[in-house]
Amino acid sequence: MTKSVCVVVNSRANYGRIKTFMKAVANHEELELQLIVGASALLYRYGSAVDVMREDGFEPISVVHSIVEGETPTTMAKSTGLGIIELATHFENLKPDIVLTVADRFETLATAVASSYMNIPLAHTQGGEVTGSIDESVRHAITKLAHIHFPATDKAKQNILRMGEDPNYVFCTGCPAMDLLVDTDLSLKPGIFKSYKGVGENISDSDPYVIVLQHPVTTEYGNGRKQIIETLRAVHEFTSNTGTKGVWLWPNVDAGSDDISKAIREYRETTLSSNIHFFKNFSPEDYAAILNNAKMIIGNSSSGIREGSFLGVPCVNIGNRQSNREHADNVMNAAYDKENILSCIYKQYKQRRYKSSKLFGNGEAGKQMASILAKITPNIIKTLHYS
Repeated sequence: MTKSVCVVVNSRANYGRIKTFMKAVANHEELELQLIVGASALLYRYGSAVDVMREDGFEPISVVHSIVEGETPTTMAKSTGLGIIELATHFENLKPDIVLTVADRFETLATAVASSYMNIPLAHTQGGEVTGSIDESVRHAITKLAHIHFPATDKAKQNILRMGEDPNYVFCTGCPAMDLLVDTDLSLKPGIFKSYKGVGENISDSDPYVIVLQHPVTTEYGNGRKQIIETLRAVHEFTSNTGTKGVWLWPNVDAGSDDISKAIREYRETTLSSNIHFFKNFSPEDYAAILNNAKMIIGNSSSGIREGSFLGVPCVNIGNRQSNREHADNVMNAAYDKENILSCIYKQYKQRRYKSSKLFGNGEAGKQMASILAKITPNIIKTLHYS
């Protein structure tokens, strides 16, 4: 008898981080994959990640429209509540044996609350990590709701155990995003930038480029515009002086996203720059190749810390969104200040490349997680475990 595993994917980043696990579940003879796609993964302005999933052969069994317009703290709270309501209905209809949720987004919390209240064992990836923003609170709250834990690092595993979780259900597998880097041809496909269109002057396949990806920091709501302008000014000066191109991705759906997006549009319209091109989204494999061939990644995305460390790509991490997160030598931290950001960019530009780090896994996480879920039957009643 097969065991059904329901995976809830809510964003473009979620999909890239869990794709290899989904494939492992779909290919496992003892498991059945149930895919629910929701939140910003369904929205065109955030890249319609659901279309990428379908192109990859993953057809959602259900979709959940749960994002309330506005990108404010209030709409985040309301979107979380709406997600709980919608997911409870889908879980009741699908009756999965296990629900798996990813990382620390507010949509992820909705998945965790609905699953745990419905007595469905919950598996959680990337728990136990330390960062800034509301993500820190959400991640640890999900850990306390989850029954099965798949931390990416040994330190994260120890943090989960110190939170009183049962050692029998904490498995340090690494992050499935590293699997994708191992399984993917990381050379740039001809015409890759042109195929994704976007806005700005064209980037040729031979142009040197940096990636820029800066999300709002929810606990610093109201400061996003000021913060992103410092990054815009620094990247503009760097690309203009060096002839390097900028591959700039739009921010996620968190509170403050509108402020950042508006500032980017205004800067784009008023400041002449032929070096920066703005994109909505890339497929996980194409993003991996683009990251691998970049001179560096700039902003506050965890991909610079996680995937960047595996690939050895220099990362300039700006601000507090990733405060105190484990990282390898490829990361250099910068404040919300143009001159400080620019100084770090030039230092990383000279560095060229770092040695690959296996801090977040060696590329076998997805298969390990699927194998564990096929064998394990956790007790739905959780208790604190302290030695």
